[in-house]
Amino acid sequence: MANHIHVFTYKEGLLSRVAHDLRLHVEPRGIEVKRSGEQVTATMDPTALIVDGAMSGSQLDDGALDERDRRKIVETMRREILDTQRFTSIRFTGKAVARGERALDVDGELELVGVRRPLAFTATREGRRIRARVTLQPSRWGIRPYKALAGAIRLQDRLTVEIDLDESE
Repeated sequence: MANHIHVFTYKEGLLSRVAHDLRLHVEPRGIEVKRSGEQVTATMDPTALIVDGAMSGSQLDDGALDERDRRKIVETMRREILDTQRFTSIRFTGKAVARGERALDVDGELELVGVRRPLAFTATREGRRIRARVTLQPSRWGIRPYKALAGAIRLQDRLTVEIDLDESE
């Protein structure tokens, strides 16, 4: 089974009711994970980030956005937020240390838009799958929350990353 990474963004602001919380995913071709003992390196191609759709509570509403909206979101993300012309990869390097049979303590650095910051989280091993849910604050990497309509619609300075990796790949 392929590796999966989902990214969730959250809206806020005066006109947030006309905006959407989003779910995105990284195409499998854009994910590379290498593990040697406790050492882990994960690289992601930011141009492989695709909009799945809008979230309605905890459910994906893939019909809430048309293709034009999805393309615009991806273009804005690549050009204004992640600057994929200059920064061609997102990279995590660190250690994953087993704690018991199922838990892994993951500790390392995440490089995003050319800035490295410490990142630690706990992952769970389920058979050959490793799963984790990580909350990031983009401003720690110098990424200002995206704003539209003079800030009446903006993204929160928080996103959630759900990781589901196959250990055997």
